[in-house]
Parts: sequence; structure tokens; C-alpha cells
Amino acid sequence: MTGRHVRRFLQKRSPRILRRNRFDAASRAGLLALLFGATAVVAVVGLATRHWLLTWVGLGCAVAAGAMFAGYLIVTERRRHEAAEKELTSEALFLESLVESMASIAGAKDVLSETCVQADELFDARARMLRPGERSDKAPAENAIVIPLKAHGEEIAALRLTRARPFDRDDVVRATVLADFAAREYENARLLAEAQVREVERSRLTDQLITAEQDERRRLADELHDSAVQSLSGIALLLDAGLNSIAQGRDEEAREIIGRALKRHRATIGQLRDLSFNLEPVVLRDQGFAPAVRALTDQIAIAHGVRVDLDADAGEQLSEKTQAALYQIIREALNQAVHRGPPETLSIVVRQTDEGGFETTIADDAPGERRRRSLDELAERARTLNGELTFEPGENGGTTLRVVLPPYAVAG
Repeated sequence: MTGRHVRRFLQKRSPRILRRNRFDAASRAGLLALLFGATAVVAVVGLATRHWLLTWVGLGCAVAAGAMFAGYLIVTERRRHEAAEKELTSEALFLESLVESMASIAGAKDVLSETCVQADELFDARARMLRPGERSDKAPAENAIVIPLKAHGEEIAALRLTRARPFDRDDVVRATVLADFAAREYENARLLAEAQVREVERSRLTDQLITAEQDERRRLADELHDSAVQSLSGIALLLDAGLNSIAQGRDEEAREIIGRALKRHRATIGQLRDLSFNLEPVVLRDQGFAPAVRALTDQIAIAHGVRVDLDADAGEQLSEKTQAALYQIIREALNQAVHRGPPETLSIVVRQTDEGGFETTIADDAPGERRRRSLDELAERARTLNGELTFEPGENGGTTLRVVLPPYAVAG
């Protein structure tokens, strides 16, 4: 027989044998005590009647009965200790098996399925895992037990055990211990899986952030090269030509060249000022989100004659970092619309959704078509905020962009 079979045999037989031995021992001890009492009475009667033969016979029988009773008590006590030792051995084997079962459950991928397997072996019963709230009455009540598996007060599943013989109180206690351990392991596995998902998401967002930073640096480098650096190079050439004219005595020509250089120099300063404002507008830091967006749209309206509808007061509820990132998305979307058109009308609406998030709608009627790359850049910026960007073309030209930020993305 294997260790598992021995454990099952002892689990089935030891309590029953112990109870029968206790009953038989009590009966025999009572008979011997009765015999000892009867012989002692005979000896006392013989002594009282001065019947010496009866007295010695009764006394001898009493001594013999007392010796038998004492010997029997010694033997039965030894047997009782042996039976108790067997019972303790059975309990130790079961506890050892319970520990092994817990180790198997802790290392299993599917905790609930492994719990059924281990319960089947431990209790010599057919184990089944029920759904939360499910109960079945196919087997007699005394031959079936249902132990719920709960985590944080909510039922995960229920362990149902059925077998031919009834379950006693010890079986219920042991099954409850196993179910509680399985519930904790199931909850730990779920939390570990969620932590792994969050770690993957964090890694993905980190990669997106690094990519967005690299794209922003590349965009700034291209913008500086195509605007300020080119203008400064032209100014340097004009100044060289002006110096050459002065050296040759052509003062009027030199004055004209230096005037052109000064004009271009002032234009370059304006370009750099606009670039600095777009990177981190002072009005956004000092006055807030709505005034910064209003200043941006006013600048576009004056420069290109565009009519602007603006409702961005809800953006004041956003955190400082979210405001800065959302402002950059709006600025980039408006610049793209101007480069395609320019448009005749622009509409910017920032509102709080029913779920607690924020939705920003940027609509224009510029005639050109947005490039896919420009949409990808805006979508990448939105993803750094855990947001989602959607694009809809207008019926008569133009586009509508929507940036939706979830509540948890703007809570900070």
C-alpha cells in the first residue's frame, strides 16, 4: 500500500476502532469490578458469620479478582495509548498531506483546478468547483459539503465535496482550511497578474514618452534650422556685403544693406520669441489654461483673419502637467490647420464628460487634407496622457479632432 492509501485507511478505520475498543474495555472493566466486589462481599459475610472457610475462599477470590482487574487496567491502558498513538499518527499524516497539497496549489497556474485535484485526494471524495452563488443538491446533504472560497468578503467560487460516507466535523474544518488557503492563493495570483499588466503598460508608456521626447527634439531642431539658423545665415551675408560696400566707399548701398539686415534680424528675434512662447508660454504658467489657449487663438485670428469659437474654461480643472501637454496638442493641431488652409473658422471646446474624464474637440474648415504623419504625432502626444485621439473629416472640408482623457489620467 502507498502512503496515500495508508493515510486513507487510517483516516477511515482509526476513529471507528478506537470507539469500539473503548466500549469493549469499559464492559470488561465493569465485569471485573463487579466480580471483585462480589468476592469481597462473600469474604465480609464469611467473616461476619465466623465461617472461616467461606472467609478464606472469598478473600482469595477477591485478591485474585483484584489482581486480574489491575492487570486488565494495565493492558487496556496500554492498548488505549496505542490507539491514541495511531490516531495521532493518522492526524500527522493528514496534516503532512495537507501541507503538500497547499504547496501544489501555491505552485499551480490554475489554482481552482488544482484545489479540486488536491481535495479529491485528501478527502477521498469527488471534488467540484462551483461558480459564485451556484449550489447543487444532487447528493444527500450528509454526504456532501460546500465550502465557499472568499476574498475580501466576495465569493470567488465554492468547493463541493461528495462521497459515499458522511463528512464529520473534522472533515469540514480541514476542508475550510484548504478552501481559505486556495482563496488567498487565487487572490495573490490575480494581484500578481494585474501587477505584471501594469508593469507592461508602464514600460509601454515609458517608451512612448521617450519617443515623444525624441520627436519633439527633432521637430525643434528642424524648426530652428529652417527658420532662425537660415535667417541668421542670411543676416551674416548681408552684413558681409555691407562691410564690403563701406570699404569701397559706397555708403548709400551699405546703409541699404544694413537696413535689410536689421529688418531680418528683428524678424528672427520674433521667430525665436514665438518658438519660446510655444515651448512654454508664460501666460499658461502665470494665468492658466484658458487664457493661454485664448492668447494662442487670438494670435492666429489676427495673423490670418480666422474666426475662432473658444470654450476652454473646463481645462482649468486639469493638473499643471496635463494642461501643458494638452496645450501643445491644441497648438500643433491649429498650426497644421493654418498650414493646410488657412481656415475661415476654428472651434475649440474643452468639457468634462459624464464619466469624470475630459474631452477636447478641435474643429476647422481648412480645405487641405491632413497628413497621416501629423495625425500620428498628435495621437502619440495623447497617448502620453493615457488619452485617445480620434479623427473625423468634415462634410465640406476641414477636420474634427477629439482627445479624450480618462479620469485617472487627469486626477493628479
